[in-house]
Amino acid sequence: MRGIFDSARQWLMPPIPEAIQDQFTVLRARRVETQTPVMYVMLLATTPTAAWAGAADLHWAIKYGMPALLGVLCVLGLIENKVSRSRHLSLGRARLMVKKTAGVSGGVGVMCSAWAVLNWFASPPESHASFAMIIAMGALATAYCLSSIRFAAILNLVIGVLPISSLMLASGRPAEVAAATSLLLATMILVRFILQGHAMLVDLLQLQHQTRDLAHTDPLTGLANRRALDERIAALLDKGADAPAFKLVLLDLDGFKPVNDRFGHGFGDKLLCGVADRLRECVGDGGLVVRQGGDEFAVLIPPHSPLQASQIADRLLIALVRPHLIDGVPVQVGASVGVAQWPDHGPDADDLFEFADRALYQAKAGARAASVSAPEALALSA
Repeated sequence: MRGIFDSARQWLMPPIPEAIQDQFTVLRARRVETQTPVMYVMLLATTPTAAWAGAADLHWAIKYGMPALLGVLCVLGLIENKVSRSRHLSLGRARLMVKKTAGVSGGVGVMCSAWAVLNWFASPPESHASFAMIIAMGALATAYCLSSIRFAAILNLVIGVLPISSLMLASGRPAEVAAATSLLLATMILVRFILQGHAMLVDLLQLQHQTRDLAHTDPLTGLANRRALDERIAALLDKGADAPAFKLVLLDLDGFKPVNDRFGHGFGDKLLCGVADRLRECVGDGGLVVRQGGDEFAVLIPPHSPLQASQIADRLLIALVRPHLIDGVPVQVGASVGVAQWPDHGPDADDLFEFADRALYQAKAGARAASVSAPEALALSA
């Protein structure tokens, strides 16, 4: 039974892909900030007429108290919304806003639905339709305003529409049965609209995510590209002068051009992919491996990486020592490496690249295996 329920839930409300969950949460929160004022104003406008239309025999605390409480909640919601929109919307605050909106809207929906049901039983049959219309319009409008929060929107529809519709269907009066049927059909159409809108939003965010990945990925090797490297360095520099140190490693293959000229570009591309795989395996999760273009690579070692304490240049050169087997042909290429460390070798990205470039070309010009380490400012090559 549980498996059937889980399958139905997966089909009706599929989970958000992990890659876009944070972005989706922030977007939902922004839409809630924009749309809930409309909901509050709409509900606030209906409270006086709802109190006036309440059943005469109903206790005053229900007839007037519930609409009055709803009005107070709407005013407080408008004030909170105005204050919230003036603040930065962080991911944590976005998550809290989504949860809070779902919870509060559900509670308000229960109160409004209870008010309509109590009025139904306390009023003559000819007045039943008015309470059904009040709660139905409130529930439909609220669900529309909360459509970015799929669960909250559907919950409000169920709480608001189902009880009053059930009473109308059970009444046996043709007019009420017909009205309830139309209301349920309209609710189903709105639920479908909410689910479709949700799916379209997920598809859009996934497309944006894929486009962003393509813009930051080297199409040949699958490594990050120079744009991704520049953005990561900028993000590290934005943390200010007190941020922990990080390293920039530039690597240029030695002997790649003769291989490319002899065996062709297809062969050379496979060799570059082999080099990329080795660099990726060598660095692992300890840094960002980048192909800048041609046979030029880079590695960014962020603060607190376990590779910070290692001789990263030697580590990379050792990873490239073994011959590559390309189409059954063993090929060996060396590399020259230059390392720069922030802030020791420059306050900004341009200075870091310039220092690492100088070290790399010193290594290329040298006759022995070389690497450059930021503390020793030596250039070596292999």
